[in-house]
Amino acid sequence: MRIALKMALVILFLIFYSGGDLFAQSFSPEIYNLKWSSQSKNSGESMPCGGGDIGLNVWVEKGDILFYMSRSGAFDENNVFPKLGRVRLRLSPNPFENGATFEQELRLDQGYVEIRSDKGKERVVVKVWVDVFSPVIRVDVSGNRPTHVNAWYESWRTSERELKGGARNASSYKWAGGKVTMLPDSISWHNNGVLFFHQNRDSTIFDKIVTQQQLETVKSQLWNPLKRLTHGGWMRGENMVPDHAIKEGKYADTPFQGFGLKSKKAARRHQLEIYLHIAQEDSINKWKGGLHDIVLKSRKEKSTAFQKTLDWWREYWKRSYIALNVSAKDSSSAVWQIGRNYQLFRYMLACNAYGAYPTKFNGGLFTYDPVFVDTSYHFTPDHRNWGGGIFTAQNQRLVYWPMLKSGDFDMMPSQFEFYKRILANAETRTHHYWGHKGASFTEQIENFGLPNYAEYGQKRPAGFDAGVEYNKWLEYLWDTSLEFCLMIMDLERFSGADISKYLPLIESCVVFFDEHYQHLAANRSAAKLDQNGHLILFPGSAAETYKMAYNSATTVAGLKTVLGRMLALPLKYGDEPRRKHWQEMLGRIPPLSFREMQGHRTIAPARAWERIQNTEIPQLYPVFPFGMYGIGKPDLETAINTWKYDTEAIKNRNYTSWHQDNIFCARLGLIDEVAALTVKKLQDSGRRFPAFWGPGHDWVPDHNWGGSGMIGLQEMLMQTPGDSIYLLPAWPDDWDVQFKLHAPYNTTVEGEWKDGKMVDLKVSPEARKNDVICSKCGSNALKGK
Repeated sequence: MRIALKMALVILFLIFYSGGDLFAQSFSPEIYNLKWSSQSKNSGESMPCGGGDIGLNVWVEKGDILFYMSRSGAFDENNVFPKLGRVRLRLSPNPFENGATFEQELRLDQGYVEIRSDKGKERVVVKVWVDVFSPVIRVDVSGNRPTHVNAWYESWRTSERELKGGARNASSYKWAGGKVTMLPDSISWHNNGVLFFHQNRDSTIFDKIVTQQQLETVKSQLWNPLKRLTHGGWMRGENMVPDHAIKEGKYADTPFQGFGLKSKKAARRHQLEIYLHIAQEDSINKWKGGLHDIVLKSRKEKSTAFQKTLDWWREYWKRSYIALNVSAKDSSSAVWQIGRNYQLFRYMLACNAYGAYPTKFNGGLFTYDPVFVDTSYHFTPDHRNWGGGIFTAQNQRLVYWPMLKSGDFDMMPSQFEFYKRILANAETRTHHYWGHKGASFTEQIENFGLPNYAEYGQKRPAGFDAGVEYNKWLEYLWDTSLEFCLMIMDLERFSGADISKYLPLIESCVVFFDEHYQHLAANRSAAKLDQNGHLILFPGSAAETYKMAYNSATTVAGLKTVLGRMLALPLKYGDEPRRKHWQEMLGRIPPLSFREMQGHRTIAPARAWERIQNTEIPQLYPVFPFGMYGIGKPDLETAINTWKYDTEAIKNRNYTSWHQDNIFCARLGLIDEVAALTVKKLQDSGRRFPAFWGPGHDWVPDHNWGGSGMIGLQEMLMQTPGDSIYLLPAWPDDWDVQFKLHAPYNTTVEGEWKDGKMVDLKVSPEARKNDVICSKCGSNALKGK
């Protein structure tokens, strides 16, 4: 009886906990661990691994374990974002040769790569992992029989190398004239290990740009992050000593030299450690001192480092998830792949959780030899298109928007601090050229906030405004920073984070538009405003598509939304005079423009424009990112008409890369359309690692492809206009899903939709359940049955 009673209580508890469905499942990322049973052909078949701000591409080729190393914040004189080298590991006798059973697994749930081999009675396990809390890479080798280990630090930067042709696209010079030379690193054996580093010279691309853009008189006021920036590290192994014979070789298209270590004797366990360090130091000895401190600290924490890293990953996966059709695993199903690849890409983002710089849209930390992206690209592993130190806001935004609903708030400051650091340069630039206030952030900026060297224009007409890029794609494209202003305020809205330190950035971005367009108007007329007291936002740009625009929809929607949200911030942000100024600026923003297309009222991309030249749909930016239209918002029909009947928008529809059609359709509640687009966005990439999408318009892995896919999937499940939480506003009935997402005001929503009904729903805090709107869910789910 007592046993029966206990069992009954357990069953009642399970029923209560699962919201009435005894079989409601709980999510574990382990179901998405990726396993390969054969070795890779090349680095293009590598597997991502990382943590903190370090990313590795790990693969096994011809019996050797190899990985590329990348770390956030490493830039050379040309603003190339170089790999920090390649490591090659070889065991002897080699268990990965001659018909051994092989398995390589991304342990997604625990954040590391495990490589296993069974050969007769011999079994070897190799763990490759990165310490989340220290810049240290570790390789742990264990086996049931003693083995020898050889490890090489491999570098292709042992002599000067000129970047020619397409190879220049990895730098800030791109197609601009002049010779571009990558200078060699310093590599040597040191204290039974291999020491490697590159220290930038005093003269860098920063100095070239200051001269090019006529900023010499204010050069001393400008922040320069490249001068004497030093990146590198030290590789050592437990019971390993140098092997002083330098190995010459060639991998893919690139000759290299290998600096080796070897185990003193055969053993069942070996450990290789690589300590990385980046700092801006005048003296290389100071940099070495910083590296030494990292080594000492890491050794003190070595006994607990692995467990702390595992704990971090466990908590990370608890924050948020979206898993589709988990009860019917079918890796050939595109719908099942959506859930798996969503988690894989979120893992890749977490590998730069705490980077000094934001995750780069054009490959992040996981680029590899370019010949395996494009067979005509015979360049080094340092290559990526669109540069290493160049940041393109139109692309970067899509990497960071999904972090709000996934609850990855601690990962967002990397992007916000980037703008905060370059704010003074942008304000100095504005005042120098035009004599007014505000931050001028052009599109395609360097990591110090000035326009990219190539995009600024090399053959500029005499007298052309020095503050404007002479570039038909980017001219007058200044409004992209407004998305990050909104994103910062959304961070406060979602998490309650104190954003006081970013308020000067937000304010400066909107002040620029208010003062600059009055400045331009005053230069051509006695009136600074139009007859309605509004700014004349000309010349402007609606994304890169509608050029020389008058009252661009992206600029109008951005300014209206950002200023409105500034006024809605808690009263501690901004005193009464500042808020009065914000209200005055908001009153000067003109309205959106509309036009009739195929007999329907639609949002116009601008009031007028001179030319159309790209393939974006800026007339729907009032839907996303700026949220003026959408589920639960007025006049949804006009926005839907814009998607359906605007012939220019129809012509520019696309799902690849940074295209955000899936997000538009989700916010418009177009279920069939967004389902089809999401399959195209998030199904397997066609490469061995299924979330290495691209190149699209950019590079592989295309991070704005993955980011836009994440955003769209989240918006299908949950939208949060105002205080409301709309659940399943664009979700297909036949897609089963388990999810946990974050909503504004420190709210989490988790549940399971299965067989066309909501079988489990939990909203925390419970009071927020009153704000949930779900036409599909049924009254029992919303009441918390």
